[in-house]
Amino acid sequence: MRSSSAKRRAETAVKAVEASFDAAVLGAGLAGSSLAGALAGKGWRTLLLDRQTFPRHKVCGEFLSPEAQSTLQALGLYETVAALKPCLIPQTRMVFDGGAELGLELPGTAWGLSRYELDGALHRAAGQAGAVLETGTAVTAIYPGADGYIIEAKRSGKPVRYRARTVIAAWGANAGPGLPGFRPQPRGRRAYLGVKSHFRGLEIEPAVEMYFFRGGYLGLCPVGDGTVNAAALLEQGAFAKGSRSVTAYLEEAAGRNPKLALRLAGAVPVEGTQAAVAPVRLAVRPRTWDTVPLLGDAAAMIAPLCGGGMSMALRSSALCAPLADRYLQGDIDIAGWEREYAHAVRSEFDGPLRLGGMLQGLLGMPAAAGLAKAAAMLAPGLAQGLVRATRLKPFRT
Repeated sequence: MRSSSAKRRAETAVKAVEASFDAAVLGAGLAGSSLAGALAGKGWRTLLLDRQTFPRHKVCGEFLSPEAQSTLQALGLYETVAALKPCLIPQTRMVFDGGAELGLELPGTAWGLSRYELDGALHRAAGQAGAVLETGTAVTAIYPGADGYIIEAKRSGKPVRYRARTVIAAWGANAGPGLPGFRPQPRGRRAYLGVKSHFRGLEIEPAVEMYFFRGGYLGLCPVGDGTVNAAALLEQGAFAKGSRSVTAYLEEAAGRNPKLALRLAGAVPVEGTQAAVAPVRLAVRPRTWDTVPLLGDAAAMIAPLCGGGMSMALRSSALCAPLADRYLQGDIDIAGWEREYAHAVRSEFDGPLRLGGMLQGLLGMPAAAGLAKAAAMLAPGLAQGLVRATRLKPFRT
């Protein structure tokens, strides 16, 4: 974010602005696209930008936890997502590297569905509400301008500029240096790699299967049409380095849990569904504001083993949307928006994030991980309670 000299620069840039909007949402994932649709539905001129092109496959567990459904209702998106006919998932099964298994009931019925399909549906819904979607457009700078902000970006190598009364960053956890939400990787903290692929030829019950092994874990989730999503979080230092394919990482991970190796033995990767992302940064506390509001993974990323990432992204949008609307109407100022949004996010996210971080940390310590596995097996009720404690509460407007 720039200021002072940037303001003078903005004055000369105004004539070169491609278009003006009430709100610019940067990042067209779950949080960004749902927020853009909500604001456009209120009648605000809304721009939705993303540096990537769509449709595309993303690293994601593709698991919508039960509480996400109340959030979708609040965002007016329940029917849109239900129309994709997600797989119904009432339980989870944990499989440890020693072969022990533990089945747990989820606090409600979760949904399994492909992000490839879900992102497309949310983009269409945002467009039908009136939002303007610009993909393949990478934001390079944001600075204050007349009556809001000037956004500089590049599309097909050519510079473009937009003006917006307000800007909201929903572009994930890996924002570039100098942009809102940028977080340098802390020294000494474990670096993680996320990988995912769809598979066919894998019979699976209506459950999420979580496989734990040295250096990480992998989840199998049915996503419809006979397809199963395999998504893994791996400690980079615990796996072979160098230029490797996603399937090579998944094969090495499977080799560390005999039951996972057996599970994937006859499965066939679906071509074109592989994706990887690094570094993966897990947050213990949410970060709600960096000159502009932060949504989704830009605000907080819970440990994937909790299965709440997609739900939290949608919830951040549902919490931010009414505040953005009030700001654009002039009912609250920017300080009030920041204060109320921070309070709402921390009230809902702090508990699950802390517990998720604790569980993730335990898995990284072999002795503690062994004790945790033994406790889960001896006291399933305790494990069930932990599952519930990492969940958000049903959304209430």
